[in-house]
Amino acid sequence: MGLSRLAALHGVATSYSPSPDVTVSVPDDTVIAVLAALGVDAGTPADVRKCLAAAESRSRLLPPTVVVWAGESLPSALAGLPPGSTVTVEPEPSDPPGHPAGRPPAPLSMRARAASPATGARAEAAPASCAPAGSPASCAPAGSPAADASGTAPAETAGGAVPPRGDEAAGAPATAPAPPAWWIPPPHGVHRVHVRTPDNRRATATLVAAPPRVPQPPERTHGFLVQLYSLLSARSWGMGDLGDLADLATWAGRSVGSGFVQVNPLHAAVPGKPTDPSPYRPSSRRFPDPVHLHVESIPEYGHVRDRATLDDLRQDAAALSEAVLNKGALIDRDAVWELKRQALELVVRVPLTPGRRADYCDFLAEQGQALEDHALWCALAEVHGPDWHTWPEALRDPRSAGTARARSELLDRVDFHCRLAWLTAGQLAAAQRAAEDAGMGVGIVHDLAVGVHPAGADTWSQQEAFAHGMSVGAPPDAFNARGQDWGLPPWRPDVLAATGYAAYRGLLRGLLAHAGALRIDHVMGLFRLWWVPEGRPPTDGTYVAYDAEAMLAVLVLEAHRAGTSVVGEDLGTVAPGVREALARRGVLGTSVLWFERDWEGDGRPLAPEEWRRDCLATATTHDLPSTAARLTGDHVTLRHRLGLLTRSLEEELTADLTDTAEWLALLARLRMLPEGDGDEEAAVRAVHRFLRRTPARMTGVWLPDTVGDRRPQNLPGTWDQYPNWRLPIADPEGHPVTLEEITASPRLHALMEVLRPRKPRTAPPGERRP
Repeated sequence: MGLSRLAALHGVATSYSPSPDVTVSVPDDTVIAVLAALGVDAGTPADVRKCLAAAESRSRLLPPTVVVWAGESLPSALAGLPPGSTVTVEPEPSDPPGHPAGRPPAPLSMRARAASPATGARAEAAPASCAPAGSPASCAPAGSPAADASGTAPAETAGGAVPPRGDEAAGAPATAPAPPAWWIPPPHGVHRVHVRTPDNRRATATLVAAPPRVPQPPERTHGFLVQLYSLLSARSWGMGDLGDLADLATWAGRSVGSGFVQVNPLHAAVPGKPTDPSPYRPSSRRFPDPVHLHVESIPEYGHVRDRATLDDLRQDAAALSEAVLNKGALIDRDAVWELKRQALELVVRVPLTPGRRADYCDFLAEQGQALEDHALWCALAEVHGPDWHTWPEALRDPRSAGTARARSELLDRVDFHCRLAWLTAGQLAAAQRAAEDAGMGVGIVHDLAVGVHPAGADTWSQQEAFAHGMSVGAPPDAFNARGQDWGLPPWRPDVLAATGYAAYRGLLRGLLAHAGALRIDHVMGLFRLWWVPEGRPPTDGTYVAYDAEAMLAVLVLEAHRAGTSVVGEDLGTVAPGVREALARRGVLGTSVLWFERDWEGDGRPLAPEEWRRDCLATATTHDLPSTAARLTGDHVTLRHRLGLLTRSLEEELTADLTDTAEWLALLARLRMLPEGDGDEEAAVRAVHRFLRRTPARMTGVWLPDTVGDRRPQNLPGTWDQYPNWRLPIADPEGHPVTLEEITASPRLHALMEVLRPRKPRTAPPGERRP
């Protein structure tokens, strides 16, 4: 009982429910290990009693981070303060890092009186002389119901989900009580709040003041989903790059009326031999990988004097592309990076023009310590290898004297990696501008991975923020009886809260700077994550809750500042209340056709009008079979060849055929498949015709589907058995196709025709009414 209570106080689950009628207990050893990763020693019963007594006797006037939503009631942490308490809000600087300077926030100062049943709260504005420019806001709350014992709002369920309120399930903000009269709302931002009670107790916390919802995308827009590395053009250096992305966006916006292009995470990878090709296991989520640079588009490229070396490198790059496109070779990220690195070493020797130098200096100032740490990790990895755990002990601490000396010794290499980050950011911005110039209502949709590699730059520079010895994964479910271990160390929720979510805010700010929208992989991770202790199977994990209110508030705030929409990947096991909480804040969901069934009823495929509106609707994702493979059953035979089936091939094919037949029958009933059975290309069009008929705000087309590619980009559950993340887009026979060939494909144009909005019929001139 004591261990369960201690775990609950720290958001650690002692049981979970994989289905409504099943509850599984978490092993005590797992709970103890997870608590240890959170800095809580529960190794013996005596330790548990000691920690429990300390936790329950600790009285906090305020939690480390407090959230206020514009126009909504105050959280209990503020509303429940003793009458007569003084609350002082110290606004953040008007120009947070990475954002243009604006007017300083108007100073707020007021005096409040305790509420009475007859009159309620009254607030009086202080004389102007009491509020000098730049002074913080000050106020005292009226009487209100007391907060709970911990001083935090009891808003989360055991699974970390926020219970729905009002009509939030429909995606609209619930009608919430307005804040009390004494409260003067601070500007949107991350501030400091100071509280002093009448009995002179004091507390300080981070105050996140957020708008109620993220910006919304245009109604009824469609676009492409693509893994950028797989999109080779005639000018690529062996894999798709940011020049290809800008070109695709320009063509898609102008030629087929697309509103967005969604790409895989472009985060910086951990270098290695070979480098892990997965874009979902990066070294850093804060900074992009320069392997995506289109080298020839860098302004200094044209001024490199050693043209002979550049020409040789370009010839080698052409050979890489030729091998991938025509000789059956896989995309070789390491070979691509080696050629680009050599070219970039020459490019950065070219002096920057005054204007370019000023822009680079501004970038360095905006990114600050985070960029310096990232660049230093890259420089140290060149010398000592990519796993910082194996470096000399003095270098394992980013703030040690030894690391400071190494920074001085490697200053040129640090600057090189800073320069690459700047150049990559510039091309990301150029891709978004190209999309906007082509008329896209959204533009580039970037992807945020769930976590980072345990040996990478983020875990080195932010060691205190990660739960070392833990890995993020997924519990056992109907699709994977063994559960999953993704090898990604999780953020510690207690450290995030204590630091005002600074690392999370910086991460979002960097990603959103050049995005039209952001996709968040496994968005349920804002509420809870499945932690697996090192050395144990995923079945021995447990859920750890995060402050979803704070995580959402920071997300909404940063998206509001950037003017971007947010799409959450909410597939798989989703705790009750999570989708409602996301919808309430304007975060779109993800709906994949094959999973959209009446699971609470007869299991039939959902008719288009039964789909939710606030989502990205698509036929597949990077982890699922292409539509052609799904329709033909090729994905089943592939898994059979690799020994991944849990039933006989005949049983799997029968089940798959039944599932597909139900969908095709629905398409036929809706008259979306006039060509009848047996026409794979027509069936792919019918699937997308169906998606377009749903009310979904966004419709995504998997770019390989436009040319009939049958190979998945990633096959979960495989490592060496399948070339995950290394395949170019190909035609139905598996022959790679270039960007130029894709955009000229009759199959693509026939498919995109079904997504074009229908033009209203116009009567002949003689029949028109005046």
